[in-house]
Amino acid sequence: MAGPEPVAPATLEQLCAAKEVVVSTGSGGVGKTTTAAAIGAAAAAHLGVKVLVLTVDPARRLASALGLERFGNVETRVPAEAFTAAGVPAEGELWVAMLDTKQSWDDLVRLHAPDEATRDAILANPLYQNITGKFVQSHDYVAMERLYEIHRSGRYDLIVVDTPPTRNAIDFLEAPDRMADFFSSRLLRWLITPYRSRLVSFASKPFYNVADRILGTQFLEDIAEFFMLFQTMYDGFVERARAVTTLLGSPQTTFVVVSTLEVAPAREAEFFLELLGERGYHVGALVLNKVLPRFLLEPDATDAARRLAHGGAELAGPLAAELDPPVDDAATLGRVLTEVGESFLNYQVVARREAEQRSELAATPEVTVSVPFFDDDIHSLPGLLRLGDRIWR
Repeated sequence: MAGPEPVAPATLEQLCAAKEVVVSTGSGGVGKTTTAAAIGAAAAAHLGVKVLVLTVDPARRLASALGLERFGNVETRVPAEAFTAAGVPAEGELWVAMLDTKQSWDDLVRLHAPDEATRDAILANPLYQNITGKFVQSHDYVAMERLYEIHRSGRYDLIVVDTPPTRNAIDFLEAPDRMADFFSSRLLRWLITPYRSRLVSFASKPFYNVADRILGTQFLEDIAEFFMLFQTMYDGFVERARAVTTLLGSPQTTFVVVSTLEVAPAREAEFFLELLGERGYHVGALVLNKVLPRFLLEPDATDAARRLAHGGAELAGPLAAELDPPVDDAATLGRVLTEVGESFLNYQVVARREAEQRSELAATPEVTVSVPFFDDDIHSLPGLLRLGDRIWR
């Protein structure tokens, strides 16, 4: 007899309590980094767990939001006193880190190199630093490696990952497989074969003659040596690529898509929700930022706005005398009331569209949260905790 069906989480709090990795995705400028930090802060404050927020976004907004001057690959703890000062004593711990691409590549080489001689040769190669920073989405690949390594270490109960903007986040998801494919590609074999063997085929001679004249023989030899050395780590790359992909699709991991309901970001969110579904990844939550308030759609509010829009001049006369101090020019007051009513109705049109978009986007995620406009930007731990409270329960 089959057991009861698992109950879908009703809140972001329940979702985070059930997962070990939360991947925050979304297009640029929608509050993705801030939302990831707020989820981490709320989890540390209320779940009593050890949380790491790992940002792979090159911008260092998270550092200022958490009141930290700088941080990098080495995880840094947000002091417990900072939570107490914000009026929310933490039951757990909040740690933060930002991906350092160069350091992560160095660690990766040390991990996968078959021996010390190969490791030292790669790290000393004159092209190593430049190439690892620019080829085959190296930033995305080492971000996935870093996530996998931290998760495997077991140091944290929950890891919240802030990804690059949506289109780049696709590269983030595909980076392990692309890296493995590259190291077994025909292009790479074509490049290094002449330097692995002194027998250069007749067909390849013209290319290498031209390349030698333009780039120089030493440059090509350095490239060939670099990739020949890297190919010694191919098995490690493939094994880890499969492990990372497995982690992303495992029951331990969930994705949170962050967006606004503006046209372009909403389309990006819809695109990414579909992509995650096609790949079989768990879409736990949709967080919609800067959403207009629901009272704009209340019937009583609509009636009041229509009265102002169509009868502002009539209402102005009696109202002008009751104000403190009284308004002498009832006609001016009438125009103000009419403008207020019309503005409300205009905002209501947008609010209806947002409600329809929200309903369409909310079909896939298990939890959908709407966050209103805040009066000021979030640039401190108290601000993150305030946002966390709005999305948490």
